[in-house]
Order: sequence, then structure tokens, then C-alpha cells
Amino acid sequence: MKPLFVIGIVILVVGVASLFIAIPQRQRHGVEAGGLSIGVETVDRQKVHPAISAVLIGGGVALMIAGKGRGQR
Repeated sequence: MKPLFVIGIVILVVGVASLFIAIPQRQRHGVEAGGLSIGVETVDRQKVHPAISAVLIGGGVALMIAGKGRGQR
């Protein structure tokens, strides 16, 4: 397979996965006083904006077409 085609497949898979898989963000909030430490860790999961996913999917398809077309001479 051509390298451009493989890169297109990878970007396409990442774009489709970004529609369904949320990215976790961990934040730690706490107070330290002397030797005492009290903290809370929060986890927030956010999905990527659908427009970004669409750009990734479109770019992956474009790279796959460019990689496929280059090999046919």
C-alpha cells in the first residue's frame, strides 16, 4: 500500500472514533495547610466538536483518494 493511502486510513479512523469516544480531562482541586492536605479530583469527559470530526473524515478520504490515484499510471 502507498504511504499516503495508509495515512488517509489512519486519519479516517481517528475521525470516526472522535464522533463516539469522549476525551477525559482530570482536574485536581485542593487545599494544603501545613502537613494537612485535602483534595478532590474531578473527571470531565468531552467529545470533539462534530465539525472537527467531519474535517478529519473528509481529509482521510481525500488522502485515500490521492494515494490510490497516484499509484495508477
